[in-house]
Amino acid sequence: MNRTASIKDVANHASVAVGTVSNVLNYPDRVSDRTKERVLRAIDELGFVRNDAARQLRVGHSRTIGLIVLDVGNPFFTSVVRAAEDAAALQGSAVLLGDSGHNASREANYVDLFQEQRVQGLLISPVGDITDRLDLLRERGIPTVLVDRLADESRFSSVAVDDDAGGYLAARHLLDTGRRRLAFVGGATSIRQVADRLQGARRAVKEEPDATLEILTAEGMTVLAGRSIGNELVERGPAELPEGIFCANDLLALGVMQSLTMTHTFRIPEDVALIGYDDIDFAVSAVVPLSSIRQPTELLGRTAIELLSEEVESRNPVHRSVVFTPELVVRQSTAMPDAG
Repeated sequence: MNRTASIKDVANHASVAVGTVSNVLNYPDRVSDRTKERVLRAIDELGFVRNDAARQLRVGHSRTIGLIVLDVGNPFFTSVVRAAEDAAALQGSAVLLGDSGHNASREANYVDLFQEQRVQGLLISPVGDITDRLDLLRERGIPTVLVDRLADESRFSSVAVDDDAGGYLAARHLLDTGRRRLAFVGGATSIRQVADRLQGARRAVKEEPDATLEILTAEGMTVLAGRSIGNELVERGPAELPEGIFCANDLLALGVMQSLTMTHTFRIPEDVALIGYDDIDFAVSAVVPLSSIRQPTELLGRTAIELLSEEVESRNPVHRSVVFTPELVVRQSTAMPDAG
């Protein structure tokens, strides 16, 4: 069996020093184009494969980035991850993905795993407050950027969407279509995004003296959790049905829609208007096209990588918080009630 080519073999084949080969692999800007071409040709001819495990031990970190999201099954996070992967690839890095599933213990396990893997940095959409844990990571040379969550202090960089503004947009839209008895469907308010969206909805409702907002807490942020809430609403009957429902994400809204329409008891939007949040691809293709609050997922993913790069490359980084503005997308599910 032929042995694997070493970096020394590449150097001999290209008639350069071992250090030159190392520079081509790690710091290509330091090497002339002619020498770089000769080394790359030698690598190709010998079939050399770099030993990243050894490199990690030598330089203290890898070319990988850890990314922990709340729910990889949610298309919103899938889009953010894809954008982050594309941006990282342009920099020669790869993304390792962890799904916390809204579980703090599982999240902690991923943080420990990525630390053991010596990732160059961590992107995280945290379950709760893990500031102390992230401080410890930074002390050990692993910078962190919060994703879809604003940093409470200037200790970390972060990128997020203004969820308070998004919640206001959703509720205000329902009110502007003439609905006054509103309901908010969301998971636990310990989830920062849910709390902020609810806060925004309350602001909008307070602007109308005759408007009310009922809080319906779902067991999760999934389609099944939304269907469970929808089933409860069906059992109430028409007299107790809200006129407008704002769900904290599109998956919940699609679940509520399924329950209300499958029984043929209620019509959307004639009997109840429905709006979600995230504007995932499934929103436009729902049985009743779903109004939603759009988040710029590609910008979130790309910006997260940019912020992390700033943290990695600077010895004394200036932590930045980037906030994007959400957008109201109106579709059939919140059409104006027929005045006739």
